[in-house]
Amino acid sequence: MIKIIRMLFLSASLVYVGAWAQDPVYQVGVDGLACPFCAYGIEKQLQKLDGVKSVETDIAKGRVVVTMDDGKVLDRPLVEQAVKNAGFTLRSFEQIEEPAQ
Repeated sequence: MIKIIRMLFLSASLVYVGAWAQDPVYQVGVDGLACPFCAYGIEKQLQKLDGVKSVETDIAKGRVVVTMDDGKVLDRPLVEQAVKNAGFTLRSFEQIEEPAQ
């Protein structure tokens, strides 16, 4: 009986932890975004970085949301270089809880 209770507790704990685990998300402000081609260039450069899971660009707001694989961290110097390689200027960089809508 005790083994069953322990297994149920362990299973419930793993489900609880998995439900709360989130991939790290970063918001990157980029000066000069004006068209879908610009967005493509930024996305292409950022997707080359280790651990990048997804990249979403909001051209109107000049904002790129980068979601990382679980356990990976996005470093500002690498982002700054990727943005520069795409021909743009990094305006801001911050880790966020959830992507802003």
